[in-house]
Amino acid sequence: MSRIFLLALAAVSLSFSTACAQPAPAESDDIEDMQGDAIAPAPRMVPESMSEVRLSFAPVVERAAPAVVNVYTRRVVKQRSPFAGDPFFERFFGGRSSTPRERVQNSLGSGVIVSPEGVIVTNNHVIEGMTEIKVVLNDRREFSAELVLADPQTDLAVLKIDTGEPLQYLSFANSDGLQVGDVVLAIGNPFGVGQTVTNGIISALARTAVSVSDYQFFIQTDAAINPGNSGGALVDTQGRLVGVNTAIFSRSGGSNGIGFAIPSRLVQQVIKSAIDGSALVRPWIGASTSTVTADIAKALKLDRPAGAIVDDIWERGPADSAGIKPGDVIVEVDGQPVYDAQTLHYRVGVMAEKSLADVAYIRGGKLRRASVELGLPPETPARDPRALEGNHPLNGVTVDNLSPRYAEELGLDPLSSGVVVAEVQSRSFAARRGLRPGHKIVSVNGKAINNAADLAREIGTPARSWELEVDTGGRIVPWRVGR
Repeated sequence: MSRIFLLALAAVSLSFSTACAQPAPAESDDIEDMQGDAIAPAPRMVPESMSEVRLSFAPVVERAAPAVVNVYTRRVVKQRSPFAGDPFFERFFGGRSSTPRERVQNSLGSGVIVSPEGVIVTNNHVIEGMTEIKVVLNDRREFSAELVLADPQTDLAVLKIDTGEPLQYLSFANSDGLQVGDVVLAIGNPFGVGQTVTNGIISALARTAVSVSDYQFFIQTDAAINPGNSGGALVDTQGRLVGVNTAIFSRSGGSNGIGFAIPSRLVQQVIKSAIDGSALVRPWIGASTSTVTADIAKALKLDRPAGAIVDDIWERGPADSAGIKPGDVIVEVDGQPVYDAQTLHYRVGVMAEKSLADVAYIRGGKLRRASVELGLPPETPARDPRALEGNHPLNGVTVDNLSPRYAEELGLDPLSSGVVVAEVQSRSFAARRGLRPGHKIVSVNGKAINNAADLAREIGTPARSWELEVDTGGRIVPWRVGR
Protein backbone atom coordinates (compact mmCIF):
# COMPACT_ATOMS: atom_id res chain seq x y z
CA MET A 1 0.00 0.00 0.00
CA SER A 2 1.13 3.56 -0.48
CA ARG A 3 2.86 5.28 2.37
CA ILE A 4 0.46 6.80 4.89
CA PHE A 5 1.00 10.29 6.26
CA LEU A 6 0.26 10.93 9.93
CA LEU A 7 -1.92 13.99 10.46
CA ALA A 8 -3.06 14.52 14.03
CA LEU A 9 -3.00 10.96 15.36
CA ALA A 10 -2.73 9.30 11.98
CA ALA A 11 -3.11 10.64 8.51
CA VAL A 12 -3.65 8.28 5.72
CA SER A 13 -2.82 8.66 2.09
CA LEU A 14 -5.64 9.48 -0.13
CA SER A 15 -6.34 9.57 -3.67
CA PHE A 16 -9.10 10.46 -5.92
CA SER A 17 -9.26 9.50 -9.45
CA THR A 18 -11.57 11.22 -11.77
CA ALA A 19 -11.44 11.99 -15.32
CA CYS A 20 -13.06 13.92 -17.96
CA ALA A 21 -11.98 14.28 -21.49
CA GLN A 22 -12.97 12.57 -24.52
CA PRO A 23 -11.77 14.69 -27.38
CA ALA A 24 -8.94 17.08 -26.64
CA PRO A 25 -10.29 20.19 -24.90
CA ALA A 26 -10.46 23.55 -26.56
CA GLU A 27 -7.48 25.85 -26.53
CA SER A 28 -8.78 27.70 -23.50
CA ASP A 29 -8.56 24.42 -21.52
CA ASP A 30 -4.90 23.88 -22.46
CA ILE A 31 -2.46 23.01 -19.74
CA GLU A 32 -1.00 26.52 -19.85
CA ASP A 33 -4.38 28.03 -18.96
CA MET A 34 -3.74 28.54 -15.27
CA GLN A 35 -7.03 30.29 -14.67
CA GLY A 36 -9.44 27.58 -15.77
CA ASP A 37 -13.16 28.29 -15.74
CA ALA A 38 -14.89 30.16 -12.96
CA ILE A 39 -17.48 28.14 -11.12
CA ALA A 40 -20.81 29.96 -10.94
CA PRO A 41 -23.08 29.20 -7.96
CA ALA A 42 -26.04 27.04 -9.01
CA PRO A 43 -29.62 27.82 -7.91
CA ARG A 44 -31.17 25.53 -5.29
CA MET A 45 -34.38 23.76 -6.28
CA VAL A 46 -36.59 21.02 -4.86
CA PRO A 47 -37.09 18.02 -7.22
CA GLU A 48 -40.46 18.34 -8.96
CA SER A 49 -40.67 14.99 -10.76
CA MET A 50 -39.43 11.41 -10.53
CA SER A 51 -36.98 12.11 -13.34
CA GLU A 52 -35.41 14.84 -11.24
CA VAL A 53 -35.32 12.60 -8.19
CA ARG A 54 -33.42 10.04 -10.25
CA LEU A 55 -30.72 12.51 -11.27
CA SER A 56 -27.34 10.77 -11.18
CA PHE A 57 -23.61 11.45 -11.44
CA ALA A 58 -23.26 8.36 -13.62
CA PRO A 59 -22.69 10.36 -16.86
CA VAL A 60 -19.86 12.29 -15.17
CA VAL A 61 -18.27 9.09 -13.89
CA GLU A 62 -18.62 7.42 -17.29
CA ARG A 63 -16.65 10.25 -18.91
CA ALA A 64 -14.14 10.58 -16.09
CA ALA A 65 -13.33 7.01 -15.10
CA PRO A 66 -11.11 6.17 -18.11
CA ALA A 67 -8.69 8.91 -17.07
CA VAL A 68 -8.16 7.38 -13.63
CA VAL A 69 -5.35 4.85 -13.28
CA ASN A 70 -3.83 2.61 -10.65
CA VAL A 71 -0.14 3.09 -9.89
CA TYR A 72 1.81 0.06 -8.66
CA THR A 73 5.43 0.47 -7.56
CA ARG A 74 8.09 -1.86 -6.18
CA ARG A 75 11.70 -1.92 -5.08
CA VAL A 76 14.09 -4.46 -3.64
CA VAL A 77 15.49 -3.54 -0.24
CA LYS A 78 18.28 -5.26 1.68
CA GLN A 79 17.55 -6.08 5.30
CA ARG A 80 20.27 -6.99 7.76
CA SER A 81 19.72 -9.51 10.53
CA PRO A 82 19.25 -7.96 14.01
CA PHE A 83 22.00 -10.35 15.19
CA ALA A 84 24.56 -9.08 12.67
CA GLY A 85 27.80 -8.21 14.42
CA ASP A 86 27.07 -10.34 17.49
CA PRO A 87 30.13 -12.65 17.96
CA PHE A 88 28.08 -15.56 19.34
CA PHE A 89 25.57 -15.60 16.48
CA GLU A 90 28.28 -14.97 13.91
CA ARG A 91 30.12 -18.08 15.16
CA PHE A 92 26.96 -20.15 15.53
CA PHE A 93 25.61 -19.34 12.05
CA GLY A 94 29.00 -19.21 10.36
CA GLY A 95 28.70 -15.55 9.41
CA ARG A 96 25.40 -16.02 7.58
CA SER A 97 23.56 -13.70 10.00
CA SER A 98 25.55 -10.74 8.65
CA THR A 99 24.52 -11.36 5.04
CA PRO A 100 21.77 -8.89 4.04
CA ARG A 101 18.53 -10.47 2.88
CA GLU A 102 16.58 -9.02 -0.02
CA ARG A 103 12.93 -8.12 0.40
CA VAL A 104 10.48 -6.73 -2.16
CA GLN A 105 8.63 -3.61 -1.03
CA ASN A 106 5.42 -2.68 -2.86
CA SER A 107 3.31 0.44 -2.91
CA LEU A 108 -0.15 1.14 -4.28
CA GLY A 109 -1.64 4.45 -5.32
CA SER A 110 -3.73 6.14 -7.95
CA GLY A 111 -3.03 8.62 -10.72
CA VAL A 112 -4.75 10.90 -13.21
CA ILE A 113 -4.13 11.15 -16.95
CA VAL A 114 -3.82 14.87 -17.80
CA SER A 115 -2.90 14.75 -21.49
CA PRO A 116 -3.77 12.47 -24.45
CA GLU A 117 -0.05 11.64 -24.80
CA GLY A 118 -0.11 9.69 -21.51
CA VAL A 119 1.12 12.25 -19.00
CA ILE A 120 -0.01 11.19 -15.51
CA VAL A 121 0.10 13.02 -12.18
CA THR A 122 0.25 11.21 -8.85
CA ASN A 123 1.66 11.77 -5.35
CA ASN A 124 5.42 11.83 -4.91
CA HIS A 125 5.17 9.62 -1.82
CA VAL A 126 3.61 6.87 -3.96
CA ILE A 127 6.69 6.55 -6.18
CA GLU A 128 9.47 7.89 -3.94
CA GLY A 129 12.46 5.54 -3.79
CA MET A 130 10.82 2.97 -6.05
CA THR A 131 12.71 1.34 -8.92
CA GLU A 132 9.77 -0.01 -10.88
CA ILE A 133 6.54 1.86 -11.69
CA LYS A 134 3.58 0.22 -13.40
CA VAL A 135 0.35 1.93 -14.48
CA VAL A 136 -2.90 0.00 -14.93
CA LEU A 137 -5.56 1.72 -17.02
CA ASN A 138 -9.28 1.56 -16.42
CA ASP A 139 -9.57 -1.10 -19.16
CA ARG A 140 -6.96 -3.22 -17.28
CA ARG A 141 -4.12 -2.70 -19.73
CA GLU A 142 -0.75 -2.42 -18.00
CA PHE A 143 2.20 -0.19 -18.97
CA SER A 144 5.60 0.57 -17.52
CA ALA A 145 5.84 4.23 -16.58
CA GLU A 146 8.73 6.65 -16.85
CA LEU A 147 9.27 9.12 -14.01
CA VAL A 148 9.44 12.56 -15.64
CA LEU A 149 9.52 14.79 -12.58
CA ALA A 150 9.32 14.33 -8.81
CA ASP A 151 8.64 17.29 -6.55
CA PRO A 152 8.77 16.45 -2.83
CA GLN A 153 7.91 20.06 -1.94
CA THR A 154 4.38 19.68 -3.30
CA ASP A 155 4.20 15.87 -2.93
CA LEU A 156 3.51 15.59 -6.67
CA ALA A 157 5.12 13.42 -9.33
CA VAL A 158 4.64 13.32 -13.09
CA LEU A 159 4.77 10.02 -15.00
CA LYS A 160 4.65 9.19 -18.72
CA ILE A 161 3.36 6.06 -20.45
CA ASP A 162 3.38 5.23 -24.17
CA THR A 163 0.27 3.39 -25.37
CA GLY A 164 0.59 4.23 -29.06
CA GLU A 165 -2.82 5.92 -29.09
CA PRO A 166 -4.48 9.03 -27.60
CA LEU A 167 -5.87 8.55 -24.11
CA GLN A 168 -8.85 10.06 -22.38
CA TYR A 169 -7.74 12.64 -19.83
CA LEU A 170 -8.97 15.26 -17.40
CA SER A 171 -9.09 18.96 -18.15
CA PHE A 172 -8.52 21.44 -15.33
CA ALA A 173 -10.93 23.60 -13.39
CA ASN A 174 -9.68 26.71 -11.62
CA SER A 175 -9.34 25.70 -7.97
CA ASP A 176 -9.52 29.39 -6.99
CA GLY A 177 -13.14 29.36 -8.20
CA LEU A 178 -14.24 26.68 -5.72
CA GLN A 179 -16.68 27.49 -2.96
CA VAL A 180 -17.40 25.70 0.29
CA GLY A 181 -20.40 23.45 -0.35
CA ASP A 182 -19.59 22.64 -3.99
CA VAL A 183 -20.19 18.97 -4.83
CA VAL A 184 -17.11 16.94 -5.76
CA LEU A 185 -16.43 13.33 -6.73
CA ALA A 186 -13.49 11.11 -5.91
CA ILE A 187 -12.45 8.13 -8.01
CA GLY A 188 -9.60 5.89 -6.92
CA ASN A 189 -8.47 2.44 -5.88
CA PRO A 190 -8.87 2.26 -2.08
CA PHE A 191 -7.27 -0.76 -0.41
CA GLY A 192 -6.63 -2.20 -3.88
CA VAL A 193 -10.24 -3.38 -4.24
CA GLY A 194 -10.65 -1.76 -7.66
CA GLN A 195 -11.88 1.53 -9.01
CA THR A 196 -14.27 3.18 -6.56
CA VAL A 197 -16.31 6.40 -6.74
CA THR A 198 -17.29 8.47 -3.70
CA ASN A 199 -18.93 11.87 -3.49
CA GLY A 200 -19.01 14.74 -1.03
CA ILE A 201 -18.65 18.48 -0.82
CA ILE A 202 -15.88 21.02 -0.43
CA SER A 203 -15.67 21.28 3.36
CA ALA A 204 -13.13 24.10 3.54
CA LEU A 205 -10.61 25.98 1.44
CA ALA A 206 -7.10 27.25 2.09
CA ARG A 207 -6.25 24.77 4.84
CA THR A 208 -2.66 25.54 5.82
CA ALA A 209 -2.15 23.67 9.11
CA VAL A 210 -1.57 20.36 7.33
CA SER A 211 2.10 19.33 7.36
CA VAL A 212 2.12 17.16 4.25
CA SER A 213 4.26 19.32 1.96
CA ASP A 214 6.17 22.60 1.97
CA TYR A 215 3.26 24.22 0.14
CA GLN A 216 0.71 23.96 2.92
CA PHE A 217 -2.47 25.03 1.15
CA PHE A 218 -5.14 22.39 0.69
CA ILE A 219 -8.74 21.82 -0.33
CA GLN A 220 -10.64 19.94 2.38
CA THR A 221 -13.40 17.52 1.42
CA ASP A 222 -15.65 14.97 3.14
CA ALA A 223 -15.67 12.56 0.17
CA ALA A 224 -14.56 9.17 1.47
CA ILE A 225 -10.83 8.59 0.93
CA ASN A 226 -8.80 5.59 2.06
CA PRO A 227 -5.31 4.08 1.59
CA GLY A 228 -4.65 3.46 -2.10
CA ASN A 229 -6.41 6.67 -3.13
CA SER A 230 -3.16 8.68 -2.96
CA GLY A 231 -2.44 10.57 -6.17
CA GLY A 232 -5.97 10.39 -7.53
CA ALA A 233 -8.25 13.19 -8.64
CA LEU A 234 -10.87 15.33 -7.00
CA VAL A 235 -13.31 16.48 -9.70
CA ASP A 236 -16.29 18.78 -9.96
CA THR A 237 -19.68 17.80 -11.37
CA GLN A 238 -18.45 18.63 -14.86
CA GLY A 239 -15.66 16.07 -14.54
CA ARG A 240 -12.87 18.64 -14.35
CA LEU A 241 -9.85 18.21 -12.10
CA VAL A 242 -9.95 20.52 -9.09
CA GLY A 243 -7.29 18.80 -6.98
CA VAL A 244 -5.01 15.82 -6.38
CA ASN A 245 -5.65 14.14 -3.05
CA THR A 246 -2.78 13.53 -0.71
CA ALA A 247 -3.81 12.95 2.93
CA ILE A 248 -6.63 12.41 5.40
CA PHE A 249 -7.14 12.82 9.12
CA SER A 250 -7.75 9.43 10.66
CA ARG A 251 -7.44 7.67 14.00
CA SER A 252 -8.00 4.21 12.57
CA GLY A 253 -6.45 4.43 9.10
CA GLY A 254 -9.86 4.65 7.44
CA SER A 255 -11.84 7.61 6.19
CA ASN A 256 -13.29 9.97 8.80
CA GLY A 257 -14.60 12.43 6.24
CA ILE A 258 -11.67 14.85 6.50
CA GLY A 259 -9.51 14.66 3.40
CA PHE A 260 -7.09 17.07 1.76
CA ALA A 261 -6.29 17.71 -1.89
CA ILE A 262 -3.58 19.74 -3.60
CA PRO A 263 -5.28 22.54 -5.60
CA SER A 264 -5.30 22.21 -9.39
CA ARG A 265 -3.42 25.50 -9.89
CA LEU A 266 -0.38 24.09 -8.14
CA VAL A 267 -0.78 20.78 -9.98
CA GLN A 268 -0.80 22.61 -13.34
CA GLN A 269 2.44 24.37 -12.53
CA VAL A 270 4.24 21.10 -11.82
CA ILE A 271 2.83 19.41 -14.93
CA LYS A 272 3.77 22.36 -17.17
CA SER A 273 7.34 22.25 -15.90
CA ALA A 274 7.51 18.50 -16.56
CA ILE A 275 6.17 18.85 -20.11
CA ASP A 276 8.44 21.80 -20.93
CA GLY A 277 11.46 20.04 -19.46
CA SER A 278 12.33 23.19 -17.51
CA ALA A 279 13.69 23.36 -13.98
CA LEU A 280 10.96 23.62 -11.36
CA VAL A 281 11.81 26.93 -9.71
CA ARG A 282 8.91 28.87 -8.25
CA PRO A 283 8.66 32.66 -8.11
CA TRP A 284 9.19 34.48 -4.85
CA ILE A 285 8.26 37.87 -3.44
CA GLY A 286 11.68 38.53 -1.91
CA ALA A 287 10.59 38.66 1.71
CA SER A 288 10.38 36.47 4.78
CA THR A 289 7.03 36.64 6.55
CA SER A 290 5.22 35.38 9.63
CA THR A 291 1.55 34.72 10.31
CA VAL A 292 -0.31 37.55 12.05
CA THR A 293 -1.36 36.25 15.47
CA ALA A 294 -3.93 37.74 17.81
CA ASP A 295 -1.15 39.48 19.78
CA ILE A 296 0.40 40.95 16.64
CA ALA A 297 -3.01 42.11 15.40
CA LYS A 298 -3.65 43.83 18.74
CA ALA A 299 -0.25 45.51 18.73
CA LEU A 300 -0.75 46.78 15.17
CA LYS A 301 -4.38 47.76 15.90
CA LEU A 302 -5.74 45.46 13.21
CA ASP A 303 -9.39 44.46 13.34
CA ARG A 304 -8.59 40.73 13.15
CA PRO A 305 -5.60 38.35 13.16
CA ALA A 306 -5.14 37.66 9.45
CA GLY A 307 -2.41 38.21 6.91
CA ALA A 308 1.35 37.78 6.66
CA ILE A 309 3.60 40.32 8.36
CA VAL A 310 6.87 41.11 6.57
CA ASP A 311 9.83 40.31 8.82
CA ASP A 312 12.68 41.04 6.42
CA ILE A 313 13.25 42.09 2.81
CA TRP A 314 15.80 40.89 0.25
CA GLU A 315 17.58 44.02 -0.94
CA ARG A 316 16.58 44.94 -4.50
CA GLY A 317 14.21 41.96 -4.57
CA PRO A 318 10.60 42.10 -5.87
CA ALA A 319 9.02 43.37 -2.63
CA ASP A 320 11.80 45.88 -2.00
CA SER A 321 11.53 47.27 -5.54
CA ALA A 322 7.75 47.67 -5.09
CA GLY A 323 8.17 49.68 -1.88
CA ILE A 324 7.06 47.03 0.60
CA LYS A 325 8.87 47.29 3.94
CA PRO A 326 9.34 45.20 7.11
CA GLY A 327 6.31 45.59 9.35
CA ASP A 328 3.82 45.73 6.47
CA VAL A 329 1.00 43.19 6.64
CA ILE A 330 0.14 41.56 3.31
CA VAL A 331 -3.58 40.72 3.21
CA GLU A 332 -4.31 40.03 -0.46
CA VAL A 333 -2.64 38.91 -3.71
CA ASP A 334 -4.48 39.41 -7.01
CA GLY A 335 -7.81 39.69 -5.25
CA GLN A 336 -7.30 36.44 -3.28
CA PRO A 337 -7.17 36.76 0.52
CA VAL A 338 -3.94 35.98 2.38
CA TYR A 339 -4.80 34.31 5.69
CA ASP A 340 -1.28 33.56 6.88
CA ALA A 341 2.35 33.18 5.75
CA GLN A 342 1.66 29.78 4.14
CA THR A 343 -1.14 31.26 2.03
CA LEU A 344 1.19 33.99 0.75
CA HIS A 345 3.80 31.36 -0.12
CA TYR A 346 1.20 29.45 -2.14
CA ARG A 347 -0.34 32.50 -3.86
CA VAL A 348 3.05 33.68 -5.09
CA GLY A 349 4.36 30.19 -5.86
CA VAL A 350 1.61 29.35 -8.38
CA MET A 351 2.18 32.50 -10.43
CA ALA A 352 4.49 32.82 -13.43
CA GLU A 353 7.94 34.37 -13.38
CA LYS A 354 7.92 38.11 -14.18
CA SER A 355 4.16 38.32 -13.71
CA LEU A 356 2.79 41.40 -11.95
CA ALA A 357 1.07 40.60 -8.66
CA ASP A 358 -1.39 43.11 -7.25
CA VAL A 359 -0.47 43.04 -3.55
CA ALA A 360 -2.66 44.69 -0.91
CA TYR A 361 -0.97 45.42 2.41
CA ILE A 362 -1.58 47.40 5.58
CA ARG A 363 0.89 50.00 6.84
CA GLY A 364 0.13 52.31 9.72
CA GLY A 365 -3.49 51.19 9.76
CA LYS A 366 -4.05 52.13 6.11
CA LEU A 367 -4.64 49.76 3.20
CA ARG A 368 -2.16 50.22 0.38
CA ARG A 369 -1.50 48.47 -2.93
CA ALA A 370 1.64 47.69 -4.87
CA SER A 371 2.34 46.07 -8.21
CA VAL A 372 5.07 43.50 -7.53
CA GLU A 373 7.00 41.96 -10.44
CA LEU A 374 7.75 38.45 -9.27
CA GLY A 375 11.13 36.91 -9.97
CA LEU A 376 13.00 33.71 -9.25
CA PRO A 377 14.93 33.47 -5.98
CA PRO A 378 18.64 34.11 -6.63
CA GLU A 379 21.31 31.51 -6.04
CA THR A 380 23.64 33.89 -4.23
CA PRO A 381 26.05 32.75 -2.93
CA ALA A 382 26.67 29.96 -5.42
CA ARG A 383 26.50 26.37 -4.20
CA ASP A 384 29.74 24.86 -3.00
CA PRO A 385 29.09 21.35 -1.60
CA ARG A 386 31.81 20.12 0.77
CA ALA A 387 32.09 16.56 2.09
CA LEU A 388 33.85 16.94 5.46
CA GLU A 389 36.30 14.22 6.45
CA GLY A 390 38.87 13.97 9.20
CA ASN A 391 39.32 13.65 12.94
CA HIS A 392 36.60 16.11 13.97
CA PRO A 393 32.91 16.05 15.04
CA LEU A 394 31.61 16.72 11.51
CA ASN A 395 33.28 13.76 9.83
CA GLY A 396 30.77 12.24 7.37
CA VAL A 397 28.79 15.47 6.98
CA THR A 398 28.21 17.23 3.65
CA VAL A 399 27.48 20.97 3.79
CA ASP A 400 26.67 23.68 1.26
CA ASN A 401 26.19 27.42 0.96
CA LEU A 402 22.64 28.57 1.65
CA SER A 403 21.01 30.90 -0.87
CA PRO A 404 17.37 32.02 -1.30
CA ARG A 405 16.87 29.44 -4.08
CA TYR A 406 18.40 26.60 -2.06
CA ALA A 407 16.40 27.68 1.01
CA GLU A 408 13.19 27.45 -1.05
CA GLU A 409 14.12 23.92 -2.13
CA LEU A 410 14.73 22.90 1.48
CA GLY A 411 11.58 24.61 2.78
CA LEU A 412 13.58 27.02 4.95
CA ASP A 413 13.21 30.75 5.49
CA PRO A 414 14.00 32.19 2.02
CA LEU A 415 16.27 34.83 3.53
CA SER A 416 18.33 32.31 5.51
CA SER A 417 22.08 32.53 4.99
CA GLY A 418 25.17 30.67 6.11
CA VAL A 419 26.09 27.00 5.81
CA VAL A 420 23.43 24.30 5.70
CA VAL A 421 23.80 20.57 6.30
CA ALA A 422 22.96 18.72 3.09
CA GLU A 423 23.69 15.13 4.14
CA VAL A 424 24.73 13.21 7.26
CA GLN A 425 26.10 9.66 7.14
CA SER A 426 23.82 7.45 9.22
CA ARG A 427 26.44 6.02 11.59
CA SER A 428 28.57 9.12 12.02
CA PHE A 429 29.18 10.91 15.31
CA ALA A 430 27.22 13.91 14.02
CA ALA A 431 24.19 11.71 13.27
CA ARG A 432 24.29 10.28 16.79
CA ARG A 433 24.38 13.82 18.17
CA GLY A 434 21.20 14.63 16.26
CA LEU A 435 22.57 16.60 13.30
CA ARG A 436 20.12 16.50 10.41
CA PRO A 437 19.86 17.90 6.85
CA GLY A 438 18.52 21.44 7.04
CA HIS A 439 20.43 22.30 10.23
CA LYS A 440 22.97 25.14 9.98
CA ILE A 441 26.51 25.33 11.33
CA VAL A 442 26.79 28.76 12.96
CA SER A 443 30.27 28.77 14.48
CA VAL A 444 33.32 26.59 15.17
CA ASN A 445 35.54 27.31 18.20
CA GLY A 446 34.17 30.83 18.49
CA LYS A 447 34.61 31.75 14.82
CA ALA A 448 31.49 32.63 12.80
CA ILE A 449 30.92 30.47 9.73
CA ASN A 450 29.79 32.40 6.65
CA ASN A 451 30.25 29.84 3.89
CA ALA A 452 31.19 26.23 3.23
CA ALA A 453 34.82 27.11 2.54
CA ASP A 454 35.09 28.79 5.96
CA LEU A 455 33.70 25.69 7.64
CA ALA A 456 36.01 23.30 5.77
CA ARG A 457 39.02 25.40 6.80
CA GLU A 458 38.06 25.79 10.47
CA ILE A 459 36.93 22.20 11.04
CA GLY A 460 40.04 20.92 9.28
CA THR A 461 42.35 22.73 11.72
CA PRO A 462 43.64 20.18 14.31
CA ALA A 463 42.29 20.77 17.82
CA ARG A 464 42.10 18.86 21.11
CA SER A 465 38.53 20.00 21.73
CA TRP A 466 35.69 21.47 19.73
CA GLU A 467 32.96 23.97 20.42
CA LEU A 468 30.28 24.30 17.77
CA GLU A 469 26.98 26.14 17.50
CA VAL A 470 24.26 24.44 15.47
CA ASP A 471 21.01 26.09 14.39
CA THR A 472 18.39 23.32 14.47
CA GLY A 473 15.58 25.52 13.16
CA GLY A 474 15.49 28.73 15.19
CA ARG A 475 17.20 27.17 18.22
CA ILE A 476 20.97 27.41 18.69
CA VAL A 477 22.37 24.21 20.23
CA PRO A 478 25.96 24.26 21.57
CA TRP A 479 28.24 21.26 20.97
CA ARG A 480 31.24 20.63 23.21
CA VAL A 481 33.46 17.73 22.17
CA GLY A 482 36.76 16.71 23.78
CA ARG A 483 38.47 18.30 26.73
